[in-house]
Amino acid sequence: MGTIDLQIRRQNASLRILVEDKLRQAISSGRFKPGQRLVERELCELIGVGRTSVREALRQLEAEGLITSYPHRGPVVSTISYEEARQLYSVRALLESFAGQEFAENGSNEEIVALLETVEAFEAAAKSGSGTRIIEAKTAFYDCLMTGSKNVFVKQMLTSLHNRVTLLRMTSMTQPGRLQNSVFEIREIAAAIALRDGDRAAALCKRHIEIAAKVALDYLSKNPVETSE
Repeated sequence: MGTIDLQIRRQNASLRILVEDKLRQAISSGRFKPGQRLVERELCELIGVGRTSVREALRQLEAEGLITSYPHRGPVVSTISYEEARQLYSVRALLESFAGQEFAENGSNEEIVALLETVEAFEAAAKSGSGTRIIEAKTAFYDCLMTGSKNVFVKQMLTSLHNRVTLLRMTSMTQPGRLQNSVFEIREIAAAIALRDGDRAAALCKRHIEIAAKVALDYLSKNPVETSE
């Protein structure tokens, strides 16, 4: 039997993850817009890494649905249709309401403290007006919510959905009044969890996603996406 090298090159793996994160941030912040072609050579110059790292990162983002590859054209930032968004938000509302209830009923006191800290960080990011900070802070809140639910399968499914929502999140947040309302909504969610009120936490999580869905779907109805095929 031949010998198989199973050693992981830690430095290369870490670099690939850093490149993935940079590309996710660029997509979520709107620097790379839906339908925009991503040219490997240009990405290498922008990020300052070799083609291998960029290709590996692009493959991962394609698996997450953030990027779509087309024959003779290459990778393109994915678009999301009205119907896809409607379905996505419907499932997300169910899963996040469950996560909120589970967190309230099963989360540790330390996890609740951490959740409240992410709310403060999100509010500070909203006041700063920095798109990157807002996305990072909102992502941290959701990560904490999912972890506190103590359900690995819900976390896996929500992480997948959140990756696709990245394509819409900044669009939703830039609609008039939405950011301020979002801060208020997640503060209410965290307060319900802190009080161990599972039913209220579930209802507030569901309402938060339904409001976000309405904003995003209203935008998509007025700005229908064009496919890149």
